[in-house]
Amino acid sequence: MSESTAAQPPVSLVLHADDKASWPLVKKPHPPFYFGGFAACAANFFTHPLDLLKVRLQTMKGATANHGLAHVVKSVYRGQGLLGFYDGISAAVLRQMTYSMARFATYETLKKQLSNDDGSLPFYRMAFAGVVAGAVGGICGTPADIVLVRLQNDGSLPVEQRRNYKNAFDGLFRITREDGPRGLFKGAVPNVSRAMLMTGAQLVSYDGFKQLLLSSPYFEEGMPLHFSASFLAGFVATTITSPFDVVKTRVMNAGPASPYKNLFQAMVLIAREEGPLALYKGWTPAFVRMAPQTILTFIFLEQFRNLYWDRHALKNKVRYE
Repeated sequence: MSESTAAQPPVSLVLHADDKASWPLVKKPHPPFYFGGFAACAANFFTHPLDLLKVRLQTMKGATANHGLAHVVKSVYRGQGLLGFYDGISAAVLRQMTYSMARFATYETLKKQLSNDDGSLPFYRMAFAGVVAGAVGGICGTPADIVLVRLQNDGSLPVEQRRNYKNAFDGLFRITREDGPRGLFKGAVPNVSRAMLMTGAQLVSYDGFKQLLLSSPYFEEGMPLHFSASFLAGFVATTITSPFDVVKTRVMNAGPASPYKNLFQAMVLIAREEGPLALYKGWTPAFVRMAPQTILTFIFLEQFRNLYWDRHALKNKVRYE
C-alpha cells in the first residue's frame, strides 16, 4: 500500500439529522378516541379483585349485612381460591370497552367543540361535557354492567340461586332470551345517573386538579403530576357516586320480585331499613379500587397520548406549541 493511500483520511459516514428547531410549530392533534377504553381495560386487570369485593359487600343483606371486608376476602378465597377474585373479568373488559371508551370519546370530542378560540375551556363547559359523556357511557355500558354485577355476585349465592353465566356474552344472550331486550337495561336509570356523576367528578376533577397542580411551583408535566391529580380525582369520584353505586348494584342484582321501583324510592328504602350509612357500603373497597383504577387509567392514557404525539411529530417533522 502506497504512503499516499495510507495517509488518506477515511470517508466520513456521519449523517446529518434534520434540525428540529426549524420544524414548524403546530397544535397537538387529538389522539384516537379508543385510547380511553384501552387505558381503562389495562387498569382494570389490576383492580378487578377490589371491584368484586365492593359488589359482594354492597349486595349483603340480613344476617350477613354487618360482615366486613376481611370476612368477604376470606369467603371468596375459601370458596373459589385466588381465581375467584377474577370472577366476571370478561364482563369487566366488555364494560370498559363500551362504557369507558364511549365516555372518554364523548368527553374529548365535546371539550374540543366547546373550547374557546384560544383553546381555553371554562369550568362550567367542562362539567357539562363530563355529565353528557357520562350519560352516553352509562347507556352504552349498562348491558355489560348487569352481566358484570351478576357474575361477580354469583359465587356468594346459594348453589340453587346462581345464574352460572359462562362468560359475558353468554350472560347477554341469556338475559335477552329470558327477560327480553329490556332486560339488558335493567337498572339503567341509577347506572346512567352514577355514570354522569362519575364522569363529571372523575374526568373534570382530574383536569381541574392537573391545572391547579401545574400552577404551583411543585409540579411540572410528568408522572408525579398525573399520579397526584388522578388520586385526588378518585377520592372525589368515589365519595360523590357511592350512594348511586349501591342502588345500581342492588337493582341490577335483584330478581323478578325486586323491592326497588326507582332510584329515589330505592335510596329511601335502603336508608330506612339499613340506615343512611348503608348508602356508603363498600366505600372503602370502592375507593381502594377507584384510586388505583383512576391513577392507572390516566397514567396509561397519558402514556398512550405521549407516544402518539411523539410519533406524529417525528413522522410529520413538526413541533408542538
